[in-house]
Parts: sequence; C-alpha cells; structure tokens
Amino acid sequence: MPTTIENLKESFAGESQANQKYRAFAKKAERDGFPNVARLFRTTAEAERIHAEGHLASLEGIGSTADNLQAAIEGETYETVTMYPPMFEQAKADDHKAKRMFGYALDAEAVHAKLYALALEAVKAGKDMTDVEFYLCPVCGNIELGKPTEPCKVCGAKADKFILV
Repeated sequence: MPTTIENLKESFAGESQANQKYRAFAKKAERDGFPNVARLFRTTAEAERIHAEGHLASLEGIGSTADNLQAAIEGETYETVTMYPPMFEQAKADDHKAKRMFGYALDAEAVHAKLYALALEAVKAGKDMTDVEFYLCPVCGNIELGKPTEPCKVCGAKADKFILV
C-alpha cells in the first residue's frame, strides 16, 4: 500500500497534468465555436490547480523564495541535461513530430534555468529583479528579458509574436 507521501506525489502529478490538459481542451473548444464548453474546461483547470497546490503544500514543497528558485534551477537543469536529450534523440530516430517540441523544450529550459539563476542572485542580495519585462514566445516557450527585436533564438518566431507577461 502506498504511503501518504507517495499518494501526494501521485496526486500532485495527476492534478497538474489535468490542469494543463483542460487548458488545452479549452483552447480547442474555443476554436471549435463552443465558448461555454471552453469556460467549463478553464474553470475545471483552475480547480485542478487548486488541488495541485494543496498537495504540493502538504508535501512541504513550497519553501522560501530562494529555496523555490534553487528547486526551479535544479528542475530546469535536469530537463536540459538529463530528461530531454534522450527524448529528443529518440523522437528524431523515430522521425516523430515530437522532435520539434522536445527540441524547443530542450533549448528553452536552459534559458529558464539562467533566468532563475539571475533571480536567485537578486533574492540572495535581498532584492527583487528590477526593471524587467518578461516576453514569452508562444511557439516554443522561450523567455526574453525585455521586448525582443529579433526572431526567437529557439524557434525563429517573429519578434512581434512574443507576449508580454
């Protein structure tokens, strides 16, 4: 029989995945002309996020901002160094369309780790990041500090496609 900690980890993963899945389903319903179904998916996605955050809190997975930044750096670095490289290679070997997103994620996660490292440096100095605007590439997930003037370094999307977050 699983322990409560194992159950919390599984529940956190499941609720997190449901959140993302329902968000994607909402976009599709919206495109298909079903705005109320889309709202239902978005509302349920938010409910799943609430569940996931509760499970993470029960796991004591939310620490100080510095601890959270360090955990984020470790997670992004793991994805860049360990997780995505073999996935990308396998998708290429299989000539599977997943190679595109695996490749984007591989490169974008490295950028995320660097940005978290900058934030951690500021937090350790007792400061917030200053005068920064975060722009997100909606194609690959790359993040730029400040408004991009050139195409995305990861996927080549036009600079004007980036979204200010």
